[in-house]
Amino acid sequence: MSFLVNVALVFVAGLITALATGLGAIPFFFVEDFSDRWNVALWGIASGIMVAASLFGLVNEGLAYASDGLPTLMIGGLVAGVVLVEVADRVLDAADVGGDGGHDGAHGHDHADDPDADAAAAVDGEARTDGDGEPHSHDHPIDVEAFAEGDLKKLVLILGILTVHSFPEGVAVGVSFAELGLEGGVGVLGISVPLLAVFMTIAISIHNIPEGTAIAIPMRAMGLSKWRMVGAAVFSSLPQPIGAVIAFAFVTWAESFLPFGFGFAAGAMIYLVLTEFIPEALATGVDLPRRGYGELATGIAAGVLLMLPLLYV
Repeated sequence: MSFLVNVALVFVAGLITALATGLGAIPFFFVEDFSDRWNVALWGIASGIMVAASLFGLVNEGLAYASDGLPTLMIGGLVAGVVLVEVADRVLDAADVGGDGGHDGAHGHDHADDPDADAAAAVDGEARTDGDGEPHSHDHPIDVEAFAEGDLKKLVLILGILTVHSFPEGVAVGVSFAELGLEGGVGVLGISVPLLAVFMTIAISIHNIPEGTAIAIPMRAMGLSKWRMVGAAVFSSLPQPIGAVIAFAFVTWAESFLPFGFGFAAGAMIYLVLTEFIPEALATGVDLPRRGYGELATGIAAGVLLMLPLLYV
C-alpha cells in the first residue's frame, strides 16, 4: 500500500509540472501580445533552469550513486537521453502534425477561404525560420487547427507524439523521488520527500511556463478562447506525470540503475536546451539588437540564479 501512496505522490508532482504549463497562457488574459525581447528572455530563463537542474541536481546525484567512483552508468544514461531527444525530433519531423502539412491542402484546408488558418500559418511560418530565413526544424507538435476544430483523431496522434517529446521532464521528476520515504527530506502528508524531488518539481514547473506561452501565441493569432489556450498548454505536458511514475517505479525496482536514470534525465534536458530552447530563442530574437543574444544571456543567468537557492535548502 505504501508503494501505491508513493506512486500517487509522484504522479501528483508530475501533474503539478503539467498544470504549470497552463500558466504560460494566463498572461494573455491581461495583455494582447508579448514582445520578442520578452519571449527571448523567457526561453533563456527556461534554458538556465534546465541546465542548473541537470548539472547541480541530477548529475551531482548520479555521481554520488556511482559505484567505486566510476560514473559509467551515468555517462551511459547521458548518451541515452541525448539519443531519445534526437529520435523524438525525427519522429516529430516525420509525423506531419503541427507542421506545414497540417496547414495546407494535404489536409483539405484552403487558406484562401480561412483567414484564421492564414493567421496560424503566418505565425507558424515565423516560428519555422531563423535569422537567415532558413527553416527552423524544432517546432512544438501542437497543431492549433486540431484544437480549433476539436479533431479527436489528430489530438490523439499529437498526444502520442508528446509522450515522446515530454518524457524527459517526467523522467527527471520521477528519478528525483528515488529516496522517497527516507529521512532527511521535506515532510509532505507524513512522507519524507527528498530535497532533490522538491527542487526538480519546482524547476520543471517553472521551465514549463515559457513552453505554455509558446503554445499559446499561435492560438492567440487564430483568435481561440483564452481557456482553450490554457487547456492546450496543459495538454502538451500531460505525458509528464506518466513519465514520472514510470521512472520512479523503475529506479525503485532497479536501484542499481539510479545513476543511469539521473544521467538519462540530465542528458535529455541539456540536449533539449541546446537543440530546441536556444535555437527557438535566437529565431525569435532575430530582429532584436545583436539578434537577441543579450536578452538570451540575461535570461539564462536569471534562470540559473533562480535555481541556486533551492540547492541549499
